Amino acid sequence: MIKNITVALIVTFFIIFTLTAIILSTLGVETNRFNNLITKKINQSNTNIELKLNKIKFKLDVKEISLFLETTNPLIYYRSIEIPSKNIKVYMDFVSLIKAKPKIKKINLVFNNIKIEELKKLSVTFKPSNFTSFLNNKIKKGKINTKLEIYLDQNNLFDNFIASGSVSNLNGEIIKNIPLVKTNFNFFADKSDVLLKNIFSEVGPIRIKDGDLKANFSSGVSIESNFETNIEYNSKLLKYKNLIKDFKFVENMSEFKADLKNNFIINFDHTYKIKKYNLKSNGKIINANFNFKKPLENFFLNEKIKKFSIINSEIKSNLNSLKKTINISGKYTLNQDKALLFDLENIIYNELLNLKVNVDYKKPLEFELINYKKTNNLASKIFIDFEKKKNISKINEFSLSEGKNLISAKNIIFDKNKFLSLKKISIKTVKDGKKNNDFSIFWGKKIKVEGKHFDASNLPKILSRKKTKNNFSHINKDVEIDFKNIIAPLSESLKNFKLIGKIEKGKLTEISSKGDFGSDNFLDITLKKDKNNQKKYLEVYSDLTRPLLTEYNFFKGLTGGNLLYSSTIEGDNYVSKLKIENFKLINAPGMVKLLSLADLGGLADLAEGEGLSFDIMEINMEKNNELLKINEILALGPSISVLMEGYQNQSVTSLRGTLVPAKGLNKIISKIPVLGDIIIPKEVGEGLFGISFKMKGPPGKIRTTINPIRTITPRFIQKIIEKKKNLNNFN
Repeated sequence: MIKNITVALIVTFFIIFTLTAIILSTLGVETNRFNNLITKKINQSNTNIELKLNKIKFKLDVKEISLFLETTNPLIYYRSIEIPSKNIKVYMDFVSLIKAKPKIKKINLVFNNIKIEELKKLSVTFKPSNFTSFLNNKIKKGKINTKLEIYLDQNNLFDNFIASGSVSNLNGEIIKNIPLVKTNFNFFADKSDVLLKNIFSEVGPIRIKDGDLKANFSSGVSIESNFETNIEYNSKLLKYKNLIKDFKFVENMSEFKADLKNNFIINFDHTYKIKKYNLKSNGKIINANFNFKKPLENFFLNEKIKKFSIINSEIKSNLNSLKKTINISGKYTLNQDKALLFDLENIIYNELLNLKVNVDYKKPLEFELINYKKTNNLASKIFIDFEKKKNISKINEFSLSEGKNLISAKNIIFDKNKFLSLKKISIKTVKDGKKNNDFSIFWGKKIKVEGKHFDASNLPKILSRKKTKNNFSHINKDVEIDFKNIIAPLSESLKNFKLIGKIEKGKLTEISSKGDFGSDNFLDITLKKDKNNQKKYLEVYSDLTRPLLTEYNFFKGLTGGNLLYSSTIEGDNYVSKLKIENFKLINAPGMVKLLSLADLGGLADLAEGEGLSFDIMEINMEKNNELLKINEILALGPSISVLMEGYQNQSVTSLRGTLVPAKGLNKIISKIPVLGDIIIPKEVGEGLFGISFKMKGPPGKIRTTINPIRTITPRFIQKIIEKKKNLNNFN
């Protein structure tokens, strides 16, 4: 009997307990008894919160096996600003209820859509203050759905929280004039961590998808994120250039399209200053076009580069607070020509920049000094290993290979673009199927240049140019040159050329050299410096004239003879004398035109045929950076004699003088009683004695005018007589 009663009581208790649990977990028990308790406990943690509750239901959370109080649509005010709320749950400590000393374990708040405008009103007390500034100044609109769980300690004081929810349609302006739109993500946060998932957004031409972000606040602030980006930029989106304004040539970018996967980690200190960061990206550059407003050019490129493109290229970058590395490998085009392969590695470490480029190249290329030209569409491979630290630039390695041609260099160093030193340069090139360069330059205690072949065809052209800068002013060394064979202009060949000299501040101050043209024809060059007055004295003697005069239009058509040139050099000023003996002028355009205009038909025919012979020509001149002043040119020959003067600068050539056929001149001289007393003859005889002429104009457009004369100046006659006397005495 007692047993049956016990069983009945147990069953009854179980049924009552079960029914109570069902009722508490579903319908709950409605009561107002806990309103004041909840309000009081929340106010204990923050006095700025005002809470107005409707009727509360006392319910059971089966999952957590915990009792809680629930109310819907509570009125929550923070600093008198209403926070739209959907639901509030307060979890009680069951034992504390039995003891009549209720304690709150946790408070769950479910908020309705909170608009950014409402959040801005609440942000006045947010910490840190820069977050408040960011929220108010950068974020424009959006909605937040969130669930907040607040955990209290044994004293009913705030201990921790968990927030979760989603942000939708967030718009703002993170960077000036760069809108952030269509931003959506889910989030989870507690006192030490914030996690964002499923991030999708658009920042100007950049679309962000499938992103996540984790922030940790346990010690300072640490943020880590992974996301994919699709970039589509074109010239119609000029306002977005602020995104890439720090990149060189960005003003020339007309299009950029790429797909990238990204990861970054940023660590801040307690003041929110960046301590360390690391950004990794990899993906594909589909297309990147640069249209240069000012075409790229230098003295190596025969063609100006107006457009540069990168297509279908893989990119990997790793940028951190210590080191920045960017690798790009794929294809490129110049001026929309056929795509070629390239590989680039760019590393920045502290103040050191290191750039390595390996590229296929088909455009024309020219190294004028060695007379090397790479023709169009002839494939070559170029490798450059370049580094720069502050003002020091260094080419660790350079190589250009194309068929049998190879140019290589190591350790070329510059300081503020001025050459300092090198280790070695080797050059081997072929022209018209024959080797034209095969030599090396070595840098040690002396500069040594030695080899079997050197093509100096363009050397006179280079030396004749105006020099505005001395990029070699740091060089102070002895130099030795030894070439077995030098290809001189006009296909002349100079054998066994040797030179010893000295370079001071980038300029030659001493030279002693000798070379052999063959057939007992030699070239001698000497340069000496007077240490007392810093003047330099240059003397050049050559048994062949043409190789040394090819770049001067005045001497076109000159053949034969020997040459002696002497010059006194003081700074950029030259006082020089050039003397050429026993030569001919054949098909010289200026002379033929002059003779034709003067109607000296026989001499004009001779100049176009066998040539006009001259015994001697002397030129006295002065030169500085801006002007070549020709004090006097005197040419004396059996058929004709010429005396002239003038000047030349970059824009104009101006010459004037007198030309007299030898027959007329001899007739005048024969009538002068005493050769030493030159006077204007009283009887000039009959006929035309010669012409005076002027030649003036810019390069390629020189205009020639003539004026027939019957009387020749005493100065002209005196010069002719003196030169004839000297020639007769010499012979």
